[in-house]
Amino acid sequence: MALGGGERRIRTCTARWIAAGFFVFGILLAIFDAPHYIARLLPDTIGAPMSSLVSVIESKFPYRLGLDIQGGTHLVYRADTNAVSAEERDAAMEALRDVIERRVNLFGVAEPVVQIEKSRDDMRLIVELAGVRDTSAAIALIGETPYLEFREERPLETQTAIAEAQKKGERMDEDPMFVPTALTGRFIKRADIDFEPTTFQPLVSLELTDEGGKIFAEITKNNIGKRLAIYLDGAPISIPVVNEAIDGGRAQITGNFTPEEARDFAGRLNAGALPVPISLMSQQSVEASLGRDSLNRSVRAGVIGFFAVAAFMILWYRLPGVIAVLALLLYVAITLAIFKLIPVTLTIAGIAGLILSIGMAVDANILIFERMKEELRQGRGLEEAIREGFARAWTSIRDSNVSSILTSLILYWLGTSVVQGFALTLGIGILVSMFSAISVTRTLLLAVLTRRLQHMRALFLSGLAGAR
Repeated sequence: MALGGGERRIRTCTARWIAAGFFVFGILLAIFDAPHYIARLLPDTIGAPMSSLVSVIESKFPYRLGLDIQGGTHLVYRADTNAVSAEERDAAMEALRDVIERRVNLFGVAEPVVQIEKSRDDMRLIVELAGVRDTSAAIALIGETPYLEFREERPLETQTAIAEAQKKGERMDEDPMFVPTALTGRFIKRADIDFEPTTFQPLVSLELTDEGGKIFAEITKNNIGKRLAIYLDGAPISIPVVNEAIDGGRAQITGNFTPEEARDFAGRLNAGALPVPISLMSQQSVEASLGRDSLNRSVRAGVIGFFAVAAFMILWYRLPGVIAVLALLLYVAITLAIFKLIPVTLTIAGIAGLILSIGMAVDANILIFERMKEELRQGRGLEEAIREGFARAWTSIRDSNVSSILTSLILYWLGTSVVQGFALTLGIGILVSMFSAISVTRTLLLAVLTRRLQHMRALFLSGLAGAR
């Protein structure tokens, strides 16, 4: 349906106000994304007063860079899974990885990379901490997580045999008094500080998982009248006597704690008790020189690619191409701001995902402009062709972007940390590109429409010799 002149002027005026808002929004985002560079481009009379604002933005909202870019600490641990059955080994290693990630996140390390690696018969844990230069502090940080286990008393004849063997220098790695059970810190659901009702002595109460509760009930049932030792990091902290079988999945640890020690111990257990013991195999401080070089190359490739795409869009689509480039600049500014605000840890793979999403944003504009060309060849006016072009191209853009988003979600869900970084930046980029390609580009196109441009179709699209 054709629009009246008054209604058309109102819509054009509205589009111009919105376009002006996009322009101001883009400037603010550019200052937020790169305050230092923007301040350098401005005259000294403006740039100097901005120095304090630049400092605030850079300190409060810095880009979070991964280990491959900014360097950090690389640690390799060996996990002792001898006490775990072969069927439960993979589950124990997954639990160990989750615990280490929670522990490191608790101390503010950004996006730690914790990976499981199998080397022959050894199960290893690779820990990468971006930005952590003090290797000893990183080792201490991870080592603060306790390894808790329950051990049952050996038969008297076994105790005697081990003690005699140790006098001869044999069986020195065995505990002569107690033998480990299947119940470890892996089965702890929650730990709380409590007090003994008569002596008011602090203690730590444990709530076990359903599986842990069953194991604990079986252990106490088989050891009535015997001692059950609770070991923390290989040292006994409590050796109570089992008077009866304990059901319900709850246990208590008494060890002459002070209130502060009990609170600290419970907090450490809640942060993550290690399901299997680990030992440090190697440590390395990773320098950022190689990552910085890769970053510079990636950024350079992105800039060259951006200008190549911009040149193609302008030469082939003319004025709509110029508007598409402006929308693309706003897209980049919005995406970088989101990376700062979430924040997203930028790795080389993540930057590759961002660059790929820029190309996908241009694909959407190409679909729209080609539909506009078809509408113009059918003799429609420019404004009507613009609206119809966007409306008809939307379903194709939606379907292709939804499939790409689903792919990103699957990669993030099933991939390793490097793949997850790529999937996250790609997914965010696709979502933002849908907004920039549909809303921003259409608004800018409608904003530049004038009566004179209505008759200058060649300025909008090339190859219109057959248009009426």
